[in-house]
Amino acid sequence: MAKITLLDGGMGQELVARSGGKDPGALWATRVMIDHPGMVGAIHDDYFAAGASVATTNTYAILHDRLVKDGMDAFYHALHLRALAEAHEARARAGRGIIAGSMGPLGDSYRPDLTPDVSISAPLYAEKAALMAAHVDVILIETISSLDLARGALKGARAAGKPVWLSVSVHDRDGTKLRSGEAVADLRAVLDETPAAAVLANCSMPEAMEAAMAELKSLGLPFGAYANGFSEISHLPLPEDGTAPAYCARHDLTPERYADFALRWVGQGATIVGGCCEVGPAHIRHLAERLRAEGHTIA
Repeated sequence: MAKITLLDGGMGQELVARSGGKDPGALWATRVMIDHPGMVGAIHDDYFAAGASVATTNTYAILHDRLVKDGMDAFYHALHLRALAEAHEARARAGRGIIAGSMGPLGDSYRPDLTPDVSISAPLYAEKAALMAAHVDVILIETISSLDLARGALKGARAAGKPVWLSVSVHDRDGTKLRSGEAVADLRAVLDETPAAAVLANCSMPEAMEAAMAELKSLGLPFGAYANGFSEISHLPLPEDGTAPAYCARHDLTPERYADFALRWVGQGATIVGGCCEVGPAHIRHLAERLRAEGHTIA
């Protein structure tokens, strides 16, 4: 039986759900920390109560290129500090767990076509990693859809001096490929340049993850997955304004069904599992119960 690090679930979509299900804009899940202090912390609380061993900071979208569009770039440092405080306070209340400092993709999610040159991305990620360094246990690079963005994020993450987990987003119909169409196996060369402590796949359909796990396992690092609860994104047209495709939630991914997927990843050797967008506390609670029932230990 395995020792499993149980990630939390999605933050942004959970915030939208708790606001009444109405999406109030692209950066609301970031701005909520100013407008509704404590809501992020309450979600961290619920994930810890469900059995998660990690609090992923609500810093995914705190990136200059996103904040500038909404006139919020002056809040770059303040938003990071608020997100970090919410995670720390939740951990203190739970009395356990580690904090993962989230770094999302530049450009937007699922948009490998917007990947900037490494000379641009690496310094931006280094600034973010250095800001979070004293307050997190691990840097979690999330939803990376191209090899070049992985290169830039990994180089920048070194500024934190903390372990780095690299998580990529894969094609919904072919988990052996990144959303860019590049092979997941080609991450080997990227990791040879700038090593990571673990490799994962996230924010893709759970049906794609078994193929992704086989590729990640071959890299020789601890690996895992945390899938989303969206309908297929890979076939959607890319908006001309540079935003993410117009995805929507699926309605068949119950906690029981999600746990079935996740246990298969564990059966392949994954030791880090959890959930991404539209995977909430109920999913994580059921997954924790299933893991323990099958004799696994949650770290």
